[in-house]
Amino acid sequence: MENLNKIKSGEIKSYSMNKRYIRPDGSIVWVHMVVAALDIHNPSQYKYICLIQDITKQKEAEDALAESERSKSVLLSHLPGLAYRCKYDRDWTMQYVSAGCYELTGYAAESLLYNRDLSFNDLISPEYREALWKEWASILERKKPFRHEYEIITARGERKWVLEMGQGIYNEQGGVEALEGIVLDISDRKNVENQLRYHSEHDTWTDLYNRRYLEDLLRRDAKAHAAQKRAVISVNLTPAHLLSLTYGFHYSQDLIKKVAEALKAYCRADRQLFNTYEYRFVFYVKGYKDKKELEAFCEDVENTLESILALERIGGGIGVVEIDETNKLDIEQLMKNLLITSEKAMHTLERDIGICFFDEEMSEHIFREDIISRELMQVASGERADRLFLLYQPILDLESNHICGFEALARLNSEQLGLVPPLGFIPVAEKTKLIIPLGGEIIKKAFRFSNLLKENGHHTIVVSINISAIQLMRHDFTENLLETAEAMRIDPTHIILEITESVFASNFQEINGILGKLKEFGFRIALDDFGTEYSSLARERELNVNCLKIDKYFIDKLLTLEPEKAITGDIISMGHRLGHCIIAEGIEYEKQLQYLKDHGCDKIQGYLIGKPLDEQAALELIRDQIDPDTDFLATGART
Repeated sequence: MENLNKIKSGEIKSYSMNKRYIRPDGSIVWVHMVVAALDIHNPSQYKYICLIQDITKQKEAEDALAESERSKSVLLSHLPGLAYRCKYDRDWTMQYVSAGCYELTGYAAESLLYNRDLSFNDLISPEYREALWKEWASILERKKPFRHEYEIITARGERKWVLEMGQGIYNEQGGVEALEGIVLDISDRKNVENQLRYHSEHDTWTDLYNRRYLEDLLRRDAKAHAAQKRAVISVNLTPAHLLSLTYGFHYSQDLIKKVAEALKAYCRADRQLFNTYEYRFVFYVKGYKDKKELEAFCEDVENTLESILALERIGGGIGVVEIDETNKLDIEQLMKNLLITSEKAMHTLERDIGICFFDEEMSEHIFREDIISRELMQVASGERADRLFLLYQPILDLESNHICGFEALARLNSEQLGLVPPLGFIPVAEKTKLIIPLGGEIIKKAFRFSNLLKENGHHTIVVSINISAIQLMRHDFTENLLETAEAMRIDPTHIILEITESVFASNFQEINGILGKLKEFGFRIALDDFGTEYSSLARERELNVNCLKIDKYFIDKLLTLEPEKAITGDIISMGHRLGHCIIAEGIEYEKQLQYLKDHGCDKIQGYLIGKPLDEQAALELIRDQIDPDTDFLATGART
């Protein structure tokens, strides 16, 4: 109205303005209106002219643009970095830089514009500049978005990790007109990533790279096809675990840290050290001359270890596996071979810390072990259960000269290897824990034979079953054994459970308690391989066992020693004083038999008495001694 009055008074001739109209339905329409005086000859009609243009869409676009600019301003003000537009040149000449530049780089945005004080390329850490240029070139050629991480150097000389995300701006001809994007500060994220990577790749106690990092390195080097010689050398100190049981965990760990510091002295560019497990280290050696050089290095390491471990009275093993075309790609098998070699080195009798190289014999052993492991899995699953069977070796009572029992001996009829003796597959079964299901089947088979003996009228003959330490330590072993015995109507007094002395080394009280419970239920317990493992006169009386089985080592000595020099008789005498029945195993010659008779041994077994037999042959053997007055040994029934 003010403008209209000015036109009426002649103060102005026209005016324009934007205004809104309200439609009948309540909606709003924006218009641009121009009003001007109309000078015509007839003053009684039309003195003004008004032009009205609908500008609703224009206003909406203006509002959207304003909102976009506002959002952009808010975004850039909170961006943990900077936004830019730059030329595609080696200096990355900046045409626009947001205010976040100062927080990120320590330089004001104006300093970078058109390279006034320095170029953005000057900020990029030198080792990344060429890689960044090549990455942009590759991206622009394919017209793809750009994303790359690198380091910059700030005004204070600090290094920061940044993430750049951008894209090319192209002209109508397809050429690169400029680059636009953002550069974000990712230092905090990188620090977290580096910490996670460190913990993933290192043993934090010794600060050495771990097994995962070593295996990744071996894989990378295997693909590199390098001509230089390579080998891995394991330093196996697992006996140090015994120190934990005596002095505590921290004592053994401090020792391992001391060993690590000593071994680090042997590191150099072509010889790296890794802590692959709690008590094991591995040297990765490259570019050595020959096997003699490896041997000399191992001897140096051995001398260092002996100087540290001598006071602890523990040993170890150094295993060496040379890497070649046959084993370089199977890293898992390579590490397995290395472990086996170092464990074999630990059992070298000539020295406390043995040295052993992986050879063809070990390779065949591992191959054989893998076959046995696979077939045992088939047996355990029930797929080929018939391949595991029992033979029964007779046990002779020397007083009556009659068979008084049988020891159940497991055999594996391998599809590829033929007949495998217990020492060939039992250690594999224990290592793979397959001894749990297999041991259960062996017990059932032995129980069935015990029932077969009763069915044939042999009510006093016992069956002896070997029990692994792994079976015995299972929380449900006693319960399952009793359930099986009850289900099969077994008299526990007709069963002898044989265990080796070594089972007591880990936990004497717990295992002796388990044996005590088994004795209460009527089972008899025999201590196998007596005299070669854990034997302790101080604790022998405490053992919940009925019988002692003298190890074959002492029986074999009877062939070479004068009777008065052999201690086998002393073992028999001691066992009797402790109230135990004495069984000698491995009897093969009359000289051994006569000695054992003279010294009051109770029972014997071995090839002189009879080889392991199947069920029918065992029954026939017993039938041959039905006459109680028959001298079993004299009649030759053992043949």
